[in-house]
This record gives sequence, C-alpha cells and structure tokens, in this order.
Amino acid sequence: MARAHRVLLYASVATILYFLAFFQLISVPLVDPNISELLLPVLPWWLLVSFGSYSLWSLGWGLYTFRDCPDAYTELLGEISKAKNDLRSKGVTVD
Repeated sequence: MARAHRVLLYASVATILYFLAFFQLISVPLVDPNISELLLPVLPWWLLVSFGSYSLWSLGWGLYTFRDCPDAYTELLGEISKAKNDLRSKGVTVD
C-alpha cells in the first residue's frame, strides 16, 4: 500500500469518527459530554491552525538553515546565474 493510500485511509477513518462523534452517534471516551459538545465544533479549525503553524515553522526553519547546506546553496546560485544568462541571451534585462 502506497503512502498516499495509507494517508487517505487514516484520514477517512478519522473523518468518519469525527462526524459520528460530532452528530453524537458515538460518545467520546473519557470526556464529559458537555465538554465534547464544546470542543468538537472547533476541532477542525484547531487542526487547520496547527497545520498552518507547523508549515510556517518548517518553511522558516528551512530558510534559516539554508546556508548550512553549502552544496545546495552553490547549486542554487549556479542555476540562478544560468537562468539569468539564458534570459539575457533572449533579450530580457534581469539586473
């Protein structure tokens, strides 16, 4: 089973369980029903904000540690200079 299939399977099961708990067809174990009524409606927003925070953190960390990878840094600079030279040969000003 490919990774995409596993992720889709787990996401589907989690979504089904969430909707069953949200519509109170099943109860959330170890949580008071009044508390689950308050938490379940905001759970998707909390997950979205958490995913966004993680994504921004990982992007920022990658930018912060970019200079720690000298091979990737020199490769990227070489690609930038090749692209500039290609554009200059086609008559585009890039500077």
